[in-house]
Amino acid sequence: MTPRDRIELFKRLKSLNPKPTTELHYASPFELLIAVILSAQATDKSVNLATRLLYPIANTPASILALGVDGLSKHIKTIGLYNAKAKNIIATCRLLIDQHGGEVPRDREALEALPGVGLKTANGILNTAFGEPTIAVDTHIFRVSNRTGLAPGKNVRVVEDKLIKVVPDEFKHDAHHWLILHGRYICKARKPECPQCAIASMCAYKQKTPPDERETAPIARRPRATPRQAAASRAK
Repeated sequence: MTPRDRIELFKRLKSLNPKPTTELHYASPFELLIAVILSAQATDKSVNLATRLLYPIANTPASILALGVDGLSKHIKTIGLYNAKAKNIIATCRLLIDQHGGEVPRDREALEALPGVGLKTANGILNTAFGEPTIAVDTHIFRVSNRTGLAPGKNVRVVEDKLIKVVPDEFKHDAHHWLILHGRYICKARKPECPQCAIASMCAYKQKTPPDERETAPIARRPRATPRQAAASRAK
């Protein structure tokens, strides 16, 4: 993919969703951290359902630590791997209190030192909570980067390094969310919706889904608005 194509790709994604954001619900960096830890191998929807009940009761390191592993597990048992996640979250809360004054650190190395936090989670927190131009490569971004030819690579670290190198600076902060949402709703794993893809004309994927016979023309569909974006739109 040429530099000109990359610019055009992000211009098109931006035109469809000028202010992309995470679909996880949160009101503080700590709430986001917990939600991202819970989201591993789980849907954002299932995490939001759990945190909607958890956060009114406990939404600080001290209050969640006070629940203990068993108490926390009761609130997140609808999420996959909840026992392991509860243990990691309790250990994380203890470290935040002991080493960071109860605050989420704005440092990748410090974030990765927290139980249950890896490179992807750390990058997601830095980007979404603190506005850093990081790109957390999940399965969606990995798929989109390889299919389109934007930043092909055999593993997530290679893809991340390439994305940081090739994504134009003006789009770097929001690229993380644009690519995730595009992979989640358009460039799906099993059957990508290529006829409705706004960037299909510059995509290198050779096994594009053919247009449905009932369709007369491709439609560039917007990614689904998050609840926060929908509420803001209604308030205007």
